[in-house]
Amino acid sequence: MSAKTLAKFETLKLELEEGVATLTLNRPDKLNAFNVVMNKELIAAFDVTDAEDAVRAVIVTGAGRGFCAGADLSGGASTFDYAQRDSGNLAERTEAGVYRDGGGLVVLRIFESLKPVIAAVNGAAVGVGATMQLPMDIRLASTEARFGFVFARRGVTPEACSSWFLPRLVGMPTALEWCYTGRVFGAQEALDGGLVRSLHAPDELLPAARALAREIADNAAPVSVALTRQLMWRMAGAEHPMIAHRHDSRAIQARGASADSAEGVSSFLEKRPADFPNRVSQDLPDIWPGWSAPPFA
Repeated sequence: MSAKTLAKFETLKLELEEGVATLTLNRPDKLNAFNVVMNKELIAAFDVTDAEDAVRAVIVTGAGRGFCAGADLSGGASTFDYAQRDSGNLAERTEAGVYRDGGGLVVLRIFESLKPVIAAVNGAAVGVGATMQLPMDIRLASTEARFGFVFARRGVTPEACSSWFLPRLVGMPTALEWCYTGRVFGAQEALDGGLVRSLHAPDELLPAARALAREIADNAAPVSVALTRQLMWRMAGAEHPMIAHRHDSRAIQARGASADSAEGVSSFLEKRPADFPNRVSQDLPDIWPGWSAPPFA
């Protein structure tokens, strides 16, 4: 089966094949460096994958030799000076005059994704190329991949919500060491530090990511996966397990009464593959009364 283009972008490719969407950062001549257009297109791409019920999982990778070499530095010394480079569409700003970090807007959109997201890190992943991966659910890396939280070496600070995500994923000491030194490190250190799940030869990386995505797509109820993703990520910051208990209870009650639950049990008893009828676009229950992200100020 040939891949279907889900949407056309300037800096990305988004294709669907057998339930798995592959989102490719596509500026290979720039090692897929992150710019204003890519910022906006990444947010739009996850709007597309959320809305398309045929998408059961999303793989994010890079074209060519790199995953993402970080911010496009072609603007020179003013690259990180929002006030100098803003043309009205570069970043959102509050009344207080504080610009919202563009990488953070992308990360928050990935955080809200209703589909599981797998990173297939094929090469250099530096700066925002590293931090944009953090809200992705599972990260696989090529043995040739390189990572770097290089912000202190550029005279700036970690961005893209990484001060929230990175310590939760790898622990505070490792997060601080990587950010304090700003060094670029290899795939083995990323694996040892818990940043990535597994390492693969370059030509085996995408097949491994697709195999994992297919395992999800072939066996799991899409609505259950969407709720599980939200529960895990949102509850990562909960201050007490009772908060998780309340949301878990709403989720299991809603799902237990669903057609998916009946099909899941019946297919198990009848020893056949399940054919889950519920769709994320139509049947996702709201289990979040009273929950909202805090305002940006």
